[in-house]
Amino acid sequence: MLQLRLQRYESMRLLAIEIAPLRTVLVSTVIPGAGSGSGSGSGRNIKSIVKSHNRNFAQGLVTSGRIPSYNCCRKSKQWHSRVNAANASSGIGSDDPSNSTRQLAVLLEVEGVLMDVYRMGNREAFNLAFKKLGLDCANWTEPIYLDLVRKSFGGEEEMLTLYFNKIGWPTSLPTNEKGSFMKSVLREKQKALEDLVMSKSLPLRPGAEDFIDDAHKEGVPVVVLAAYSKSGENIAKPIIERLGKDRMSKIKVVGKMEVEESFYGQLVLGKGVSSSLDEKLINEARKAAAIEKQKIAKEVASALKLSVDIDTTSSESVKKIVAALRAGAEYAEVGVPDCVLVAGSLPGVTAAEQIGMPCVVLRSRLTSRAEFPSADAILDSFGAPDLTISRLRQLRASS
Repeated sequence: MLQLRLQRYESMRLLAIEIAPLRTVLVSTVIPGAGSGSGSGSGRNIKSIVKSHNRNFAQGLVTSGRIPSYNCCRKSKQWHSRVNAANASSGIGSDDPSNSTRQLAVLLEVEGVLMDVYRMGNREAFNLAFKKLGLDCANWTEPIYLDLVRKSFGGEEEMLTLYFNKIGWPTSLPTNEKGSFMKSVLREKQKALEDLVMSKSLPLRPGAEDFIDDAHKEGVPVVVLAAYSKSGENIAKPIIERLGKDRMSKIKVVGKMEVEESFYGQLVLGKGVSSSLDEKLINEARKAAAIEKQKIAKEVASALKLSVDIDTTSSESVKKIVAALRAGAEYAEVGVPDCVLVAGSLPGVTAAEQIGMPCVVLRSRLTSRAEFPSADAILDSFGAPDLTISRLRQLRASS
């Protein structure tokens, strides 16, 4: 039984990474708004096509003999559970998704969710960096900082460029050294931010600790995602540690190492495939996934009565987040559709949509006026009437 589950797991994982960008383009671009859950019938038909292909293709790989047999050397309870969770995320052998007894897991981002780093720490860290470098004329008030973030879409080099283009660059700075100057500012800013976080002077968002406690009481796994934190794990992990030892024992933290050691990371990301896997299995599944991708493209084009040229590439940042989300589902031992991501910014929302994971946005000071059309809900704070476990259960049940 475990062998069959592993076979199904591997084939679906490979198919997912091949098909996900295709599905995103079809649902979100070819039919705008179809991914919102309330879109047109055509949007739902496209999703049905992809879902049906995913299920039938994976079952076909197992029953046709294209997947060779092998012996699994891992017998631990956790390994069984993670494989079962991955199998559940593929939809093979799963119960009716409307079943109210389905498990739920919550995945939390760090920056913007556990802590409003962008507002509470980032601006102050920039000002400390300016001061250390002797840039007395540079000082970012909150209105200036928010304006720069919005105009640069959060790109920190772009923020510096916009600012110094407006107030003037240091007179002693040669034009050809602007790049190195900005890098030195960002290095000092990163050090200052690390010091601020380590000093524990920056608070967690109100209600975050109570939310985690409530999840634990209700038996809902909580996974905190440090792997794709914008400021790096050296910032994310001290923030997570602010939860306290007792509360940290109730959650799982997924960093870069955990992503690479996950089954998905080993199989798909090319970080070194586990010795328990048969290389022929991997190659066969990859070939089959490539063929299946073309089949889906043709069927969808036929359904739309269109001729489409589909770009299946995705950015490295989205791939990184997708890997973290899938690893998070593995470590929570729950299928991807039964996880809910609580995101603080657009990249997480985009990645969650790509793999079919429900997602809510927890707004921060910086994103208070931002729009997230593909999010399942946009909330303002932890606790009623906004972000609660009961509300996430309702959201998952309706997704």
